Amino acid sequence: QVQLVESGGGLVQAGRSLRLSCAASRSISSFDYMGWYRQAPGKQRELVASISRRGSTNYADSVKGRFTISRDSAKNTVYLQMDSLKPEDTAVYLCRADEAYRPTYWGQGTQVTVSS
Repeated sequence: QVQLVESGGGLVQAGRSLRLSCAASRSISSFDYMGWYRQAPGKQRELVASISRRGSTNYADSVKGRFTISRDSAKNTVYLQMDSLKPEDTAVYLCRADEAYRPTYWGQGTQVTVSS
C-alpha cells in the first residue's frame, strides 16, 4: 500500500502563487504516471497536470503557462507550482499515482482557495 500526502494548499489572492507537494510513502521511481487533479464543488474531478516515468508532462489547457509539475525522486515528492492563480482555480487538489498491476493511488487532497 502506498500513501500519498498532499500539502501546500491555502487561501491566496488572485495573481499570487502556491506550490503544492505530494509526498509518497515510498520511491516514486516505480510509478508509471503521477498526476495532479482537482475537484471543485458540484464539478467533476479533472486532470490538472501529469508527469510520466520518463518525465513527459501534460497540462490542462486552462493551466498551461501558469502551472508546472515537477518531481524530486530523492524526496519521493511531486510538486505543482501554481502561478498567476485565478478564482476559477479554487478546488481540492488531489495527487494520483499509477503503477502496473496495482490499483490507482490517491491522496486525501489539499484545499486551494483563490480570492478575487
